[in-house]
Amino acid sequence: MAASDAALTQILAQLEALQISQQTLQAKLDLLTSSRTTTAWSPGRSDTPTGAVESVLAAEAVTASPHNALVSPSTSPTTSSVLTERDKEREKLLYPSRVILTTYPDSHGIKPYPLQWGASDPAIRGPVICSRLPTSIKQRNAIGAHSGSYSIYRALAIAMGTLDPSHKPDYSKTEPAVPIPPQPSWSDPSKIVSFDPWGHLVPQVYRRELEELGLDVRPSIAVTRAHMKLSEIDETARKGELTIDGKILLKSRPLVNADGTESTADPGVEIAISKAAVEPVWYLPGVAERFGISEGLLRRALFEDTGGMYPELITRPDIKVFLPPIGNLTAYIFGNPAYLSDESKELTLRVHDECNGSDVFGSDICTCKPYLVYAIEECIRGAQRGGVGLVVYFRKEGRALGEVTKYLVYNLRKRGGDSADKYFKATELIAGVKDMRFQALMPDVLHWFGIKKIDNMVSMSDMKYNAIVQSGIPILKRYDIPEHLVPPDSRVEIDAKIAAGYFTSGKQITEADLVKTVGRTWEETEH
Repeated sequence: MAASDAALTQILAQLEALQISQQTLQAKLDLLTSSRTTTAWSPGRSDTPTGAVESVLAAEAVTASPHNALVSPSTSPTTSSVLTERDKEREKLLYPSRVILTTYPDSHGIKPYPLQWGASDPAIRGPVICSRLPTSIKQRNAIGAHSGSYSIYRALAIAMGTLDPSHKPDYSKTEPAVPIPPQPSWSDPSKIVSFDPWGHLVPQVYRRELEELGLDVRPSIAVTRAHMKLSEIDETARKGELTIDGKILLKSRPLVNADGTESTADPGVEIAISKAAVEPVWYLPGVAERFGISEGLLRRALFEDTGGMYPELITRPDIKVFLPPIGNLTAYIFGNPAYLSDESKELTLRVHDECNGSDVFGSDICTCKPYLVYAIEECIRGAQRGGVGLVVYFRKEGRALGEVTKYLVYNLRKRGGDSADKYFKATELIAGVKDMRFQALMPDVLHWFGIKKIDNMVSMSDMKYNAIVQSGIPILKRYDIPEHLVPPDSRVEIDAKIAAGYFTSGKQITEADLVKTVGRTWEETEH
């Protein structure tokens, strides 16, 4: 049996190599037969990634000056010419080689650093390298760029000359403030596919690659400690509904008056927490499997709907890791982080998707902020009972539709009669879908912490509940938001969600009931 397995493995490896070779040849053929246009390369067939094409374009032919956009109509042609010439010289210094639009597996000198996703030993797993710096570009084993959407700001800083692209970070004293040790799930390639579980330990476990080989390997996770200060928690503590224990919940330092003297006013409280910021790093085969689609279809969709920003999604089927230009997640831990993987400890969880209007600015059209604050209170109580609390905050504004789409929906709702029966329909009219958060990747962070069961989940979302349970983590108790915390204008949202199947411990709501729930109209006042 062992010999048969070995033979099968060898055959599969040969088939994969043959597929890559075929895709490469097909891409080259597409390049030869494609019409001569301004496009430097052709992505090939529409059904699967066609392999790769190495396309180069003279840098001088694509020079663009960031300063040109700042030139006013009164700027003289001479000044504009000087700016353009200066930027051309800077561009040659920053980017001395020809523009490499894409590569293919058998390109000369291309040798990706070995990366085996799911390996338990970080040395065997290998670092994630997506840098295009000269020291690393030929060993890149990942597509995309670090920092998600913030990579654009890095590009702007380099173009303006405020950042040296070859700057080498000093990672001394940046190690995690609390340990997040390896878990069995780290070596299960099906459990974590949306970020690098070794991302917070990069300077330690890949010291050789950083210092001896000079490769540009960067952390994609950072773990620190902090004190959280929320006025809502101050008020709950003043009511005596939270206990100041001096460990989880502490009395804040005295306030200071405008003249510098110490105030006698109650300073409120603060929460001692640990937190981790996690950037997305997608293992494409695993992500495709989560969503029940082929890796080829996933690659093509990512390529097309980022405006062709990442051609190597098509041309490098051998590279399996992609750093997408999306927001990160932040995990806030209340109590001892080691308790997260300890099944004997009570664990309270809230998975929260970003809502800037409510979370930060207190908009009352939804329940996001009161639900988040309530969850934090429950996490504190759970930690004080000897357990641990966890709030995971995802950057998925407006159900991952974005804030502009969300506000357009608000306008439609308020002008069209804001009733609960139209709640999801309004979103679908504009966005074409009611929700794009697709929670299939969300449980990864829970597996990263080694969580094996959840005692209390502060959420009504059936999508979140199902994703967690289907990933192998049981949930013992669910909480909906207490009625007294629901802002009046957000009743439309809550009733629509309950009717759509969201969890509730209260009365059930039918479709017939929804027409009776109506939000307020805009006030006819000057702002």
